[in-house]
Amino acid sequence: MPHLTVPGASLYYEAHGHVSKPALVLIHAGIANLRMWDPQIPALTADHYVIRFDTRGFGQTEAEDAEFSNRADALALLDHLGVARATLVGCSRGGSIAIDLTVEHPDRVAGLVTVGSGPSGFPATELTDVEDARFDEIDRAFEAEDWHRVARLEAALWDFGPLRREEDLDPEFVATAYALNRVNVVHADENPVSLPLEPPAYDRVVDIEVPTLITVGEYDISEVLTQYEYLLSTVPEASGCVFRDAAHLPNVEQPADFERVLLGWLAENGL
Repeated sequence: MPHLTVPGASLYYEAHGHVSKPALVLIHAGIANLRMWDPQIPALTADHYVIRFDTRGFGQTEAEDAEFSNRADALALLDHLGVARATLVGCSRGGSIAIDLTVEHPDRVAGLVTVGSGPSGFPATELTDVEDARFDEIDRAFEAEDWHRVARLEAALWDFGPLRREEDLDPEFVATAYALNRVNVVHADENPVSLPLEPPAYDRVVDIEVPTLITVGEYDISEVLTQYEYLLSTVPEASGCVFRDAAHLPNVEQPADFERVLLGWLAENGL
């Protein structure tokens, strides 16, 4: 299995398709790992060179307790694979990393797609009472170091959304959502220190010049919905899409709709 050695870590990655095709980099959410993109790989590799990796603290990547930059890790992987520019597709935390990388290294980014993401430095917003209660439950499990419960509660809140019940959702999606976060429990004792972008992206997204697609699931948490509106109104070349009947992982819950929107946008922008 391919790994790239970088200072303080061994990054697990996968590359699909031919290197001569336009490159896509898929960056997973903080409640998942690179396997979250499995549904999209067959469709995307038809016309693209698709790269995905587990960021530090997730999946099959091994990390030391050292300072690092997610942006530098992504660039190291692009350099290793001989990719000069790529379209970045990031979900949640992965989308925030993609935004930061676009702001910091615009010469390496051909296009940007975010899924339920916000820019670094986004001001705290007031959560609903239901969301507050759910986050308090996660905090209690974290304080008790019950990592399996933390992973399950995180998946239930983010992947299903605060307004939907697990029993009302597709059982296969529910099982996949739990599984995507469960594998990250093995990293509970790791403490790599992510170096933030300075200054953060919040006031800098107005300078993004590449084609940008901002997306969100209609049942995502309130803060993410606010971030969606901010990015859509602030990034100059942005278009938007709200995925119906989905929360934080629309590409997993509604893969056909997600692929239709993403592939259409890529074709429209020659990416």
